[in-house]
Amino acid sequence: MDLYEHQAKELFQRHGIEVPAGGVATTPSEAREIAARLGAPVVVKAQVRIGGRGKAGGIRAAPGPAAAEQEAGRVLGMDIRGHRAHAVLVEAATAPAAEYYAAYLVDRAEGAFLAIVSRHGGMDIEEVAATSPDAVARVPVDPLTGVDAATARLLAERAGLPEEAAGTLERLWRVMVEEDALLVEVNPLIRTAEGRIVALDGKVTLDGNAAFRHDHPAPPPSAGLEDRARAKGLNYVKLDGRVGVVGNGAGLVMSTLDVVAGAGAAPANFLDIGGGASAQVMADGLEIILSDPDVRSVLVNVFGGITSCDAVATGIVSALDLLGERGLARPIVVRLDGNNAEAGRRILGEAAHPAVRQVPTMDGAAELAAGLAAGA
Repeated sequence: MDLYEHQAKELFQRHGIEVPAGGVATTPSEAREIAARLGAPVVVKAQVRIGGRGKAGGIRAAPGPAAAEQEAGRVLGMDIRGHRAHAVLVEAATAPAAEYYAAYLVDRAEGAFLAIVSRHGGMDIEEVAATSPDAVARVPVDPLTGVDAATARLLAERAGLPEEAAGTLERLWRVMVEEDALLVEVNPLIRTAEGRIVALDGKVTLDGNAAFRHDHPAPPPSAGLEDRARAKGLNYVKLDGRVGVVGNGAGLVMSTLDVVAGAGAAPANFLDIGGGASAQVMADGLEIILSDPDVRSVLVNVFGGITSCDAVATGIVSALDLLGERGLARPIVVRLDGNNAEAGRRILGEAAHPAVRQVPTMDGAAELAAGLAAGA
């Protein structure tokens, strides 16, 4: 379960990690009240569970209460990569003297924990690793010993962080293990001119299987695509590309993502409708994908087994009927094979929807979807 920034910072405070003073607002007037209470220049930050807020205009500086109200009015309701901002975090602006990166995560490939710490913060860690690999310390963490004071000092030293950051690294580890987290990330972790170490941002993913051990508040409802998909029981993950992908079975969907990438395009999502998906599930999935403003084309790749291709085709037709003119906005490439494939192709052919193109092979369908996305 991904937390919003303000929820992550509440956990940080519980474990003695300093964060900027602030509050959460759901209306512009509330943002003004929080800024007035803080009595300082503030930053208004969209609360969405996805990165890229700054680039999308979801983080705005405000010198005072009136400006905070104005900026909150601009940010509230903003759609950021399919996630709508229903709340903003208004917090005191904190000037960094230096910015760092710190994260703990579960390394599934190694079956262990991994610490990633860098003296370069405020940018994507992938970019830092590519341009300055020596500036990133990647250190496996023994789950039996964890990160004690000595290990935290070693992490800080290896990454080029000041000694005073070691205490915060130790406390971040406590967040990781005591809150049953899968990821704890701070970018940037800053040092102020006075030498204070402050978590200027926060990202925490909790292990839902351990929820019974905690009193963590559930994330408030939102209109984000992943939230909407979850409410419909769909296995959906938002990605950064332009080709929407639907498949039945996680293995087939993963293969489809690879084929789309091989065709020169980036997938916009992972969506597995499952092995026994009904026409309604197909319709729900397609509606979610076509609601994503990043999607330029859609690839439906289904191999009929338990899932019958005629049910999939009926779901596609039902979804497009439901969407009306919205269903004409993006081309949909369909590849059906396996159980009742001929019947499914016939249903789509008879419907003759102008957005639908049928292609018999997975490679051919991916190439067409990639080309349509590039030309959109």
